[in-house]
Amino acid sequence: MLSDSSSDSSDRSFKFPFDTTDALSIHELAVKDLPQPDAENPFSVAMHSPPGSPPFAVDRKSVDNSIVAETPFEFAPSQKSSQHTNRPPPFAKSEKETMTTNLVERLRPKFAIDNELIRAFMAELFCTSFLVFGGECVNAQYVLSQGKNNEWIGISVGWGLALMLAVLMGSRISGAHLNPAVSFFQLTQGKIKVIRFFVYAVAQNIGAFIGAFGVYCVYFDAINVFEEGNRTVTGPTATASIFATYPGPFLGTFNAIVDQIAGTLVLCLGVAAITDKRNEIPSFLQPAWIAALLSFLGMSMALNAGYAINPARDFAPRLFTLCVGYGWEVFSYRDYKWFWIPIICPMIGGVLGAWIYEFFIGFHIQDEVSLESENEKQLQSILDEVSDIEKQLPVYTDKKQMNDIASVHQDSAFRNI
Repeated sequence: MLSDSSSDSSDRSFKFPFDTTDALSIHELAVKDLPQPDAENPFSVAMHSPPGSPPFAVDRKSVDNSIVAETPFEFAPSQKSSQHTNRPPPFAKSEKETMTTNLVERLRPKFAIDNELIRAFMAELFCTSFLVFGGECVNAQYVLSQGKNNEWIGISVGWGLALMLAVLMGSRISGAHLNPAVSFFQLTQGKIKVIRFFVYAVAQNIGAFIGAFGVYCVYFDAINVFEEGNRTVTGPTATASIFATYPGPFLGTFNAIVDQIAGTLVLCLGVAAITDKRNEIPSFLQPAWIAALLSFLGMSMALNAGYAINPARDFAPRLFTLCVGYGWEVFSYRDYKWFWIPIICPMIGGVLGAWIYEFFIGFHIQDEVSLESENEKQLQSILDEVSDIEKQLPVYTDKKQMNDIASVHQDSAFRNI
């Protein structure tokens, strides 16, 4: 610190030594180090002299370079309080403190989970439950109103919007697979490990079960009135199709297998293309494209069996309907020749679709590194050609003697200006 609070304020001063024999005046101190006038240049004194100083040199013979006693030069006493601390003033808050003013930001460090696999499990569970809840609410409006409050195209668009929001929420944490078929094809491509696949599959099925439970709670009274209290799987008052898919009366077993494989093939082929980094689709646009893909499937491939194309979306709600009184018929429908098709066949179709995309498209897309290296090679070849042309051109030089060059540089009368 500049002063000691324990001593008297009159003694609180700093002393600086000056290398002079005598105390110089303020004017002499100001001009003693100024440049000396040049006799050949009459402008030098005027240019280098401060305003009000005489246009002649200062006599410095009286200045001796010997070390003498210290000449005191006092500062005014410090005005700061003796209670001063090194803490910053109250308004000097860090940027982090300014950013964490709301409750959410203050709670984030306390509730954030460090384990990445647990975070992914929670994201898959929540986002799958949101997808199933939103999509099956659309189904409920169509079934319970007998098509009056909704149309088939509305179902396709509604499922697409539910998927878009679910992917948007979970993509930064888990990738938002929301479908065991998607997780399985990524497992076969080495993008995720086996343990992650099983964690995702469990989370997706639990989430789908919770989503179906939410739909049942929202439309509980409407379902009771529509069915007159009898939970039915088939017939004019059946509501089991709100939760799980059931084939049309014309659809055979083999055709049902082909239908589920083909539908999931198209789905996973599109997902692989949309999420391929070489296609350079921005991440914030990918949920919208995936939603459009699902809506397209609903408009084109839903006639046969309702385009389940997701084992978790079909199996977990089917299990839920068994728990709430629809009976074992939800599994024994068509002598057990249906319930396993939306579970197994999408897994096959997902792998086929993803690998078909890679063989026909993905393996042949050049990445940015290859394109940049190719451009660099082309640029280097152009530079080599230019250098070869320059070597072939004649070079003319006009040599001069050193005496001729030196004679040009003469001393000027105004060299100090």
